[in-house]
Amino acid sequence: MARTYTKQDVPLEKIRRYLEPGPIVLVSSCWEGRRNIMTMGWHIVMEFSPSLVGCVIASSNHSFEMVRQNRECVINLPTTALLDAVVGIGTTSGSEVDKFERFGLTPEAVEGVAAPAIRECHAHFACRLHDDSLVDKYNFFIWEVVAARAAKTPKHPETVHYTGEGVFMVAGEVVSRRTMALLAKEPN
Repeated sequence: MARTYTKQDVPLEKIRRYLEPGPIVLVSSCWEGRRNIMTMGWHIVMEFSPSLVGCVIASSNHSFEMVRQNRECVINLPTTALLDAVVGIGTTSGSEVDKFERFGLTPEAVEGVAAPAIRECHAHFACRLHDDSLVDKYNFFIWEVVAARAAKTPKHPETVHYTGEGVFMVAGEVVSRRTMALLAKEPN
């Protein structure tokens, strides 16, 4: 039988602790000879084909105008090995420092976009702006992934998930309930 829980009120500004959609990613960008990396937790897969990813980038973030003007970025997937860099990147302004240099990360070319990928990340997804109709109102960008690369192993990397106030969770045990019927429905 399923467990029941005693509940308590949660401040509305803290519901993100329960609803963050996925692992922390590092968004790399470039514009007019400058490059930047930002830490991001607000993203969502919106469509399989074309592969669309939505995300919020605050207009006060140094990356906002870079991605808005260049209309591209790379979404990089770090693992727990990069947690200190993830935090440092998220608490440092790209207007003041080159984050690749500051955090010892290696920019590398990626097919389809001018923005650099981060070599030390487990995976990267080159994106071009697909729809900017919600940017002015919500800072919400919809990206089309035009190229994707991931490390061969591990298949399920230890990604980090932000719960607020400097606390992260590590992706947990992999549990499968896959059946042949479900496999037949999933896109390849």
